[in-house]
Amino acid sequence: MIRNLRARKIQPDWWRKTAAGIVFGFILALGLSGLFAWLGPGGISAPIKSQFIMWSIAPLWMIIFSVVYLIPTGNKALLWLGVASAIVHLILLMINL
Repeated sequence: MIRNLRARKIQPDWWRKTAAGIVFGFILALGLSGLFAWLGPGGISAPIKSQFIMWSIAPLWMIIFSVVYLIPTGNKALLWLGVASAIVHLILLMINL
């Protein structure tokens, strides 16, 4: 019982979590803003949407970068954000085909 509680603790693996948040967090934020650009109201050709999408990347990235420290280990952070980034960009690729 005590061993399971210790395994679930958030580990201070700052370097890997920071790297995951910087690299994969940015890639994920770009992908999410791209999804909104293609699937949001007005489609990709909406005239005012480009400014909103441009300015939405930074807040999305910072939210992802903040939440990455709640993931239990640095390796899981790299894995989860990497997989999420890949899925979002695969969806973008399927939309554009």
